[in-house]
Amino acid sequence: MKRMHVMLSVKDLDEAVKFYSALFDSAPTVAKPDYAKWTLEDPRVNFSLAERPGAHGIEHLGIQAETAGELDELRARIAKAGGTVKDEGKTTCCYAKSDKTWVVDAQGVAWEAFHTSGSAPAYYGEKHGECCQAAVVAKE
Repeated sequence: MKRMHVMLSVKDLDEAVKFYSALFDSAPTVAKPDYAKWTLEDPRVNFSLAERPGAHGIEHLGIQAETAGELDELRARIAKAGGTVKDEGKTTCCYAKSDKTWVVDAQGVAWEAFHTSGSAPAYYGEKHGECCQAAVVAKE
């Protein structure tokens, strides 16, 4: 079963974690100095926060596939929907190892379709600073 994904960029992570922990009545399932994530069952959502400079708010939306087959299904839907598509492939981002594809809808909203295969010790992979940057590239 797929899970909705919401990524917010925040200016004060500690403040945001306190707020969302109270709202969700749950501590984050992943808590790092620059990142927090809740994997909730009700509502079924992967809700993530990253402390970043610049604009704050919804950074992108997404659908997290539970299997590689579900990701293939999502990629077929993305191709059918149209829009600007960027296949990122296998990458390390947000303390996780994932396979990702990005699409930007007609309103300019970036959507991430991904399947996570495991955790990672660092926020970024080999290309430091490029985590979730495919969303930006896809918008260009």
